[in-house]
Amino acid sequence: ILEAATRSAPIHPGFPNEPCRSRYNAAPQSNPCRDLQSMSKEQTNQSWGGRFSEAMDGFVEQFNASVGFDRRLYRQDIAGSIAHATMLAEAGVLSPEDRQAIVAGLEAIRDDIERGTFDWQTSLEDVHMNIEARLTARIGDAGKRLHTGRSRNDQVATDIRLYLREAIDAILETLGRLQAGLLSLAEREAETIMPGFTHLQVAQPVTFGHHVMAWFEMLDRDAGRLRDCRARLNVMPLGSAALAGTTFPIDRGITCRLLGFDRPSDNSLDAVSDRDFAIEFCAAGALIMTHLSRFSEELVLWASAQFDFVNLPDRFCTGSSIMPQKKNPDIPELVRGKTGRVNGNLVALLTLMKGQPLAYNKDNQEDKEPLFDTIDTVQACLRAYADMVPHIEVKAEKMRQAALQGYATATDLADYLVRKQVPFRDAHEIVGKAVKRGLDTGRDLSEMSIAELTEFSPAIEADVIDVLSLAGSVAARDQLGGTAPNQVKEAVRRARKRIGLG
Repeated sequence: ILEAATRSAPIHPGFPNEPCRSRYNAAPQSNPCRDLQSMSKEQTNQSWGGRFSEAMDGFVEQFNASVGFDRRLYRQDIAGSIAHATMLAEAGVLSPEDRQAIVAGLEAIRDDIERGTFDWQTSLEDVHMNIEARLTARIGDAGKRLHTGRSRNDQVATDIRLYLREAIDAILETLGRLQAGLLSLAEREAETIMPGFTHLQVAQPVTFGHHVMAWFEMLDRDAGRLRDCRARLNVMPLGSAALAGTTFPIDRGITCRLLGFDRPSDNSLDAVSDRDFAIEFCAAGALIMTHLSRFSEELVLWASAQFDFVNLPDRFCTGSSIMPQKKNPDIPELVRGKTGRVNGNLVALLTLMKGQPLAYNKDNQEDKEPLFDTIDTVQACLRAYADMVPHIEVKAEKMRQAALQGYATATDLADYLVRKQVPFRDAHEIVGKAVKRGLDTGRDLSEMSIAELTEFSPAIEADVIDVLSLAGSVAARDQLGGTAPNQVKEAVRRARKRIGLG
């Protein structure tokens, strides 16, 4: 049922979020305090209007409505309703004829929405009531029976879980595409030498492939967090009703199976009010964005004239309106900037939930916009990187020249002395004096003669030449996790197997 209901429609069906709070700008009704007895059904909320003696204020109607942003849940809402109607029919609560009419009506509504002919009504608050009202208008009383044994509280909790589950799957696919691009780049540049940095100061030579594999490892942890989040969210709230369960003889196992959940929730109070899964996803999203932001920072630096390590494809950059020579790395900069909004979404959800008593509260209407924005932003940023990374042009000679600066092989010389039985602290001091000589004379250690190096320690011999070369330095780090080219290639092989590409 879920597959049939969702078909191949995109996760985000073209309902952009409105500007913040723009939905509150509608003009109030001319006479918001009329007696409901004089109002038509179209002017009252059919889901709860019977208890009230005056109409909702026009501004409050806009303030209260969520359909402007939660209508993107329409496919999940329809899938949940079809599963619920099927279960009610199998349990004998709903007749087969009503069930058939409901399913046909919901499928027609879904088609209307996807054709763009569905008329969304703010007066009906949310996606759930808009669909239910249209269903009742289409098929009559059978549509009114659909809500038997459920509440909007368990309905929306189910919809969000279905939506986020699908979104995580899509994000994992894009993240995997980025990982594959990184692996190809790392393999291609496994022998390209660049300076490794600490404190943004030249530290030791590394291979560019090794550096790229560090990016891969960050994203691999991100993928693991998303999979963990998906497993925890795949619990079905439907059947919890408002907060206490239902008196109808429902079979939650049926709806659970039809909707692809692992199991029904164990506690109705928790099920309708839990948003841990949304917070967990936003935390995972914030870490993804933090990693992409770190990648962005390096790419922005490397693409500058001062570094000149890489050339980004023109189609991912822009120019200047006044300076003709400029090529600005806008995509990495935008990704770096968008990290802030995803971090803000996480804090917003944490703050939203921190003071809520059990069970459902209207506060939770505010959970969707931060969640939807995180989904959209993370997916877009991953896509941008997945498209860009395979086409990064690496300037190997520029990187090699930069690695020759800053005495990157000083640690190799210290290690060499230790292997000659010089205590490490003594070796550290010896090499420090050699570096001081180099700074005073404007030379790298590799540019000093053996005779000159021997002045600092008699343990230094002719075999030190290989130690002080960049290629020798990276080749010497030939152990699991090291920067040696063959280790990088082996790491790529293992990584491809890990993500199902090898």
